[in-house]
Amino acid sequence: MPQHILIAVDGSEFSKKSAQYGLSLAKSLGAKVSMVTVVPTWDAVGLAEIARGFFSDEYAARAKAYGDECLSKASALAAEASVPCETVQVSGDKAWKAIIDTARDKSADLIVMGAHGRRGVEGLVLGSETVKVLTQSTIPVLVYRQ
Repeated sequence: MPQHILIAVDGSEFSKKSAQYGLSLAKSLGAKVSMVTVVPTWDAVGLAEIARGFFSDEYAARAKAYGDECLSKASALAAEASVPCETVQVSGDKAWKAIIDTARDKSADLIVMGAHGRRGVEGLVLGSETVKVLTQSTIPVLVYRQ
């Protein structure tokens, strides 16, 4: 049975539901919980941000604020479920890799994350961080789908 669950959150409504599921699982197992959010690095989004008139320092501040907001919401969910949790904000140009690295660094033995369930061409074109975590992780992954 998992003793330390890493729950990946991104601030979306779907992420909220997958976090609630992961917290419920952790509570029933008496497992420790860490929640992680990954914010893209400037190098990963720089051109799009420059087109909007934002630059690296400004982007870093906005990205950190967004990550803080995601983790604040996640902490509130954990408090509501009476499950203590640690929160971690990491930045990286590959969210899937940052999630796996954080799980490894925190000695998590299960990763919980959501899948939006895109199918067909949309799923192929957009890619899926969840699929990348599933195919690259040596740590078990529980994928929440509604």
